[in-house]
Amino acid sequence: MKRQINQLRKVLFAIVHPACWKPLTLGVGAAIEHIHGLRGLSVDGIIDVGANVGQFSLACRILYPNVPIVAFEPIPDAATLYRKVHGGCRDVTLKQCGLGTEAGTAVLHLSRSADSSSLLPIGELQTQVFPKTEEVGTIEVPVARLDDFTSTWSGRNNQILKLDVQGFELNVLLGGQQTLQSCRFVYVECSEIQLYQGQAVRQEVSSFLESKG
Repeated sequence: MKRQINQLRKVLFAIVHPACWKPLTLGVGAAIEHIHGLRGLSVDGIIDVGANVGQFSLACRILYPNVPIVAFEPIPDAATLYRKVHGGCRDVTLKQCGLGTEAGTAVLHLSRSADSSSLLPIGELQTQVFPKTEEVGTIEVPVARLDDFTSTWSGRNNQILKLDVQGFELNVLLGGQQTLQSCRFVYVECSEIQLYQGQAVRQEVSSFLESKG
């Protein structure tokens, strides 16, 4: 019931926001659960890491229609749909790659629930807590460092950096320490417990961010 109510809320939200009409025909709604926390900020750029099919980017487009968005998504099917959702938006750019501590390639562990896929192996606890998220295959994907793209957001000092990368948050941050200097807001999904093998938990991620001011 909770899921159906949330879906209904997204449809109602989409009806009154024209930017949502095309995405809705593709089965994609804005991540309205983030709207309250994002509203009213002074920002000059948005970096969406782990963009999936563009739900968070869509919410940001509605709140900040003139602010450029740079998104990162390594899963081919998700990246393809992201481009359809945001196609024609001049200020939205998608980089089809993962992010980590160094450039190269990496194995992406695909989950039965696509948005639970990770560059880390899926742990036993993950599948216990969240059924139907077990690994169903692997693919090799390109990986870069966030700091490899600093020229893309040169001159910006009030960016939002959003991370939703299924346990790989600290790796992304370690590869983006220069980028952090241009980010006023860092919005991270992280876990109190280790759901993926080798995952840094919330306290480790928080300690790193605090050390960077």
